[in-house]
Amino acid sequence: MPPGHPPADSFRGHPLLLLVDPAARAADGESVRIAKDVLCAGAASVKIVLPESAAEAERALAHRGRRHPVVLGDDAALLRAVGALHRDRTLGRGPVSLVPIGPRSALARELGVPQQVPAAARAVLNGVERELDLLVDDTGGIVLGALSIPCGAPSAHTGAHWWTPVEKTARSLVRTLTAPIPVNGHQPPRQQRLRVEADGVVLADLDRPVHEVSVRTGPAGPALADVLVRHTAGAPHVSARARTITVSGRDFRYRADSAITGPVRTRTWTVEPSAWRLTLPR
Repeated sequence: MPPGHPPADSFRGHPLLLLVDPAARAADGESVRIAKDVLCAGAASVKIVLPESAAEAERALAHRGRRHPVVLGDDAALLRAVGALHRDRTLGRGPVSLVPIGPRSALARELGVPQQVPAAARAVLNGVERELDLLVDDTGGIVLGALSIPCGAPSAHTGAHWWTPVEKTARSLVRTLTAPIPVNGHQPPRQQRLRVEADGVVLADLDRPVHEVSVRTGPAGPALADVLVRHTAGAPHVSARARTITVSGRDFRYRADSAITGPVRTRTWTVEPSAWRLTLPR
């Protein structure tokens, strides 16, 4: 395991703020109860907050005092909490902990958080802090895990009109009728023309289509992200390590962790080194 802050004989002596996500309460109330029992039995002081909205959760985090925030929820709940602390400029003040409860826990698994509720709760009490880099875009959005720009990503839901299902069905039919015929049973790769710059070095330009762009932060320390550009038609991939990544093109969408954003014309991401700390098992 990557080095972290020394355990200071665990976090049992620290007061905790348990932020119980409403989706976790609805999806698995029994796991929420187990996590609360383990944490309340092991911590010196616990304050439990049951927010009904993102705004209530942000207020609880802003007024947490010296309490360490512990999120009981899935990846989306962790992202909201880290985002709120980043906007409040208090993300680096102390560690963040997570007990994964809910259907979406791929990011938590990738970060090293135990997937079983009792083990994750014990890691909150007995674990160590791991420093992690953060990707921050030019609008203040954050990425904890991976960023990708898949060509032809699904568009965001923009309305709830009665005709939306009919319109979606019609679009699907048009796509089916106009799609290229697969060659030898394989669908041709989707293409998108993007300009990709890594610390000012051009990795891809608009004169050449790409299939995918991916960006991922590494272990805290180098303060560099791994950038990979996958070209189409068998062209060689291009990789680099950079502090700042800028992507521009015509109305592209991107996936930041589990959320799809866009369309946008340009976006710049910058690595903030050792910007936050996550509690993990020793």
